[in-house]
Amino acid sequence: MASYLLLLRDQPEDFEGLGPDEMEGIIQKYVDWREQLEASGKLVGSDKLKDGDGRVMRRQDGKVRVTDGPFAETKEVVGGYFIIRADSYDDAVACCQDHPHLQYGRSIELREIDDF
Repeated sequence: MASYLLLLRDQPEDFEGLGPDEMEGIIQKYVDWREQLEASGKLVGSDKLKDGDGRVMRRQDGKVRVTDGPFAETKEVVGGYFIIRADSYDDAVACCQDHPHLQYGRSIELREIDDF
C-alpha cells in the first residue's frame, strides 16, 4: 500500500467573517473526517499549519537565503496536510471524495510519496 500526501490549499481570507459557532461546525467536519479515516486504518498523520507564519528557503549565489513566507499575495496557501495509505491514486482520490475541504470550494493537491 502506498502513502499519499494531501496538501490542503485555501485562500487566507476564506474563513474571515465567520462566527465562532460556524467555525466550530467547520472544524468538527474535519475532525469527523479524520476520525473516519483513522478508523479505516488509512490515516498515517495530519496537522493544520499555523496561519501566516513560515519561511521560504532558496539557494542563490551559493548561499541559502531565508525569507518570511508564504505571503498573502499568493492566491492559495497550504493550510494543512494529511498523509494517507491507499492502493493507488484512484483509491486515494476515492478516499478524499467527501473531504470537507472540497465542500468549501478549496483544493487538495494529492501526491504519492516516493518510497525509495
